[in-house]
Amino acid sequence: MRTVPHPGPVFLGIEGGGTRTVALLTDAEGRLLKRFEAGPANFKLLTEAQLLRRLREVRTAFKEFPQPTAVAIGLAGARGEPEWQRIRSSSAKVWPGVPCHATHDLETALAAAPVAAVCDRRRRSQSAATAQVLLLSGTGSCFFARAANGSTARFGGWGHILGDKGSGYEIGLRALKACVFYLDRDGEWSRLGQRVLRALQVNEPNELIPWAQAASKSDIAALAEEVFAAAAERDAIAKDILAGAAASLAKDGVACAKKLAKPGAPVQFILAGSVLLKQPKFAKAVGKQLAERWPGCVVTPLARESAWGAAELAKQKSAGFSPLQAAKASDSTDETKSPDLRSLKRPEGRAPLSPTEQRNPRSINLDQLPVADAIELMLSEDAKLPAAIRREAPKIERVIGKIVAAFKRGGRLFYVGAGTSGRLGILDASECPPTFRVAPELVQGIIAGGRTAVFRAVEGAEDDFEAGGRASQFRGIGKRDVVVGIAASGRTPFVHGALAGARRRGAFTVLLCFNPAMTQARDVAHLVIAPDIGPEVLTGSTRLKSGTATKLILNLFTTLAMVRTGKVISNLMVDLNPSNVKLRDRAVRIVRELTGVDYDTAKAALEQSGWVVKAAWKRLGA
Repeated sequence: MRTVPHPGPVFLGIEGGGTRTVALLTDAEGRLLKRFEAGPANFKLLTEAQLLRRLREVRTAFKEFPQPTAVAIGLAGARGEPEWQRIRSSSAKVWPGVPCHATHDLETALAAAPVAAVCDRRRRSQSAATAQVLLLSGTGSCFFARAANGSTARFGGWGHILGDKGSGYEIGLRALKACVFYLDRDGEWSRLGQRVLRALQVNEPNELIPWAQAASKSDIAALAEEVFAAAAERDAIAKDILAGAAASLAKDGVACAKKLAKPGAPVQFILAGSVLLKQPKFAKAVGKQLAERWPGCVVTPLARESAWGAAELAKQKSAGFSPLQAAKASDSTDETKSPDLRSLKRPEGRAPLSPTEQRNPRSINLDQLPVADAIELMLSEDAKLPAAIRREAPKIERVIGKIVAAFKRGGRLFYVGAGTSGRLGILDASECPPTFRVAPELVQGIIAGGRTAVFRAVEGAEDDFEAGGRASQFRGIGKRDVVVGIAASGRTPFVHGALAGARRRGAFTVLLCFNPAMTQARDVAHLVIAPDIGPEVLTGSTRLKSGTATKLILNLFTTLAMVRTGKVISNLMVDLNPSNVKLRDRAVRIVRELTGVDYDTAKAALEQSGWVVKAAWKRLGA
């Protein structure tokens, strides 16, 4: 149902999940102009093309209306800035020039709930809730809270493998497990088991094995309906499953509330998702437990679909206010409970264009050069690198000293980068255990976008400043460590975030870049190493000279630090790990070089010493 459109601003709210997508167009007074429903839009399960197709469906559905003044899009699975940036990018292609607030479906659901008056037990009066806490239980489960000051916190949302406690999926999975457990223990197939077999159209318990192996998350979550039906028939197993789910939801909801509110403060718990909204008796049980765990709270079911929250966020976006983004720094801190992220400072302003992004006058006609000439050009450019690096030698020497000191006091070396820079850090770190027989923890690489980014680009990962800070936190970086941020331009937000987080945690920090202007940015790291290697042959392709120079400098860091900590005698790798035929042969040759014994004697000493070169050397009377 819709009213006749009228002149004035209109706001488009879109909320997408694993089951469906709902879009609402409203006017400035919040009146519904039109509602549209489409297929699922879980961000994690959509390609960019599929997301664009879904948004274009929405645009077509509202084609008789003016272009929206602002758009808000909340999608399940969109956990942070890299995902939100991709949503905004897709929105800009569908609604050019229209501001877009991108977020997750938890914020849209919470925005759809009005703030309730709650009894403030300390003041013995009614007041607005200090915090609103969303308990979402559908196919999956998650908790999301916002305080009156705009700060936010999340709890759960890890998916069905790692989390989803109290969700339809967990209820369905527990039902399957309980049915077969009680069959094994008691030799009887329960009433709940009978309902499950009937629902799945299978004939006996053995047929559940292949079904479960092929079942999707939604398939298993659908069995929750059978659990609720069995509980209504007083099935003891079903009642026990639901009691556990209710307790889990209440416990985790309260844990989420504690991130933003002190016990006893007025809090409003909002119930959302099909498991809570379609099962009022279960929702009542959850509400009762919430009241016991947080006396004086108000528990309210979400009265309208969460797409209304998206429409409200679109309206706020048009006014220049975006609650989640305005509270973003608080959100990161509250979710992780880490004081280290509170004061992370983003890089501000714009430095002069990095030489790595400028055009190289020597390669202007690169596309027309004969291959032989192009080879000579690239090699001649690479030949400039040692001199540029040598000019930074005093700083490099200082860093090596810091690394040696860190190793001696039980600290570690971390490389942090994005793209090529991150991969080179991981490469150097991965070579240390076999070369010097050190623990993999001693030298570690951190790359924006995580493991996936080692093999292919992860869009937006390098722009996520807060993710860099979280990486420093969750890798446990501390005052005994050295952190080297690698960024060809010197401006990568992920690297800056990691360095800021590491510096606040007491680590010695280094920025390695190829932008001499960054040597003035003393607030970025304790030390900036910035060789002037000039523009790349292929403009902006920092896998070329920048990558080669990075590898040369990282070689200096780890090789000379290992030399200074006794991992090398003369120029021999006396702590290598002989893990294959080639390296065992090398180990034998090293022992022979050190002792002068013959091949068989050296090999026998190594075998008796567990292939530890130093031990074999000492065995032979070093």
